[in-house]
Amino acid sequence: MSTIQVNGLLLRYELEGREDAPVVVLSNSLGTDLGMWNPQMPALLERFRVLRYDTRGHGESEVAPGEYTVAQLGDDVIALMDGLNIARAHFCGLSMGGMTGMWLGVHHGARFGKLALCNTSAKIGTADAWNSRIATVQKEGMAAVVPAVLDRWFTPDFQQRAPGQVEVVKAMLLRTSTQGYAANCAAVRDMDQRADIAAIQNPTLVIAGTHDGSTPPQDGRAVADAIPGARYVELDAAHLSNWERPTEFTRELISFLAD
Repeated sequence: MSTIQVNGLLLRYELEGREDAPVVVLSNSLGTDLGMWNPQMPALLERFRVLRYDTRGHGESEVAPGEYTVAQLGDDVIALMDGLNIARAHFCGLSMGGMTGMWLGVHHGARFGKLALCNTSAKIGTADAWNSRIATVQKEGMAAVVPAVLDRWFTPDFQQRAPGQVEVVKAMLLRTSTQGYAANCAAVRDMDQRADIAAIQNPTLVIAGTHDGSTPPQDGRAVADAIPGARYVELDAAHLSNWERPTEFTRELISFLAD
């Protein structure tokens, strides 16, 4: 495991692939860790140098006190790239990772080539809904929210035919720090990038899931419509489309990045 000091806390990261290959940064969803990208890694490493990291408060990264903001999550990516001497990279984020990617495209677009914003939204949910989830996790722990999360993340069909894979994701959720999860929920709660993302000039791919219960297809379509020239793709999946439809997701991502 590799760690680096970033903005006052240790972030866990993995940097793999040929040193002469273009770099792509992968950013995880709320409640997972860098392992959520395992289905994409073999194909990505054939063409790219891949930088994965555990978002602050997740996985093996440290949990800083207080509530977080999307700006902090984006600043962590820039500091991570600076610390590893990566001047420019492509970026792919899913859900909260996609929200981080929007912020990076608006505020640090020159540091990135292409952006892939997957199963995400420029604004999601209400403050009351997020506050309720934060309160539940703080009082009852992650196990209290995991069943509902999994039902939004995976279709019933996938849960029935791939229970082992669902268990892997479930384990990620249960390992997540309650404090870290709540702090990141606050970042998502307070985020509204709907008016900002029209300024993104990077070539952008938006991937949505037809059955996504967290960020429905209309949210992805709204992001794609707001970003000039963005490409929109919809997969027959729920929220973790990279896990439920790994072949199609990876094909779309690599086709876009390598184009």
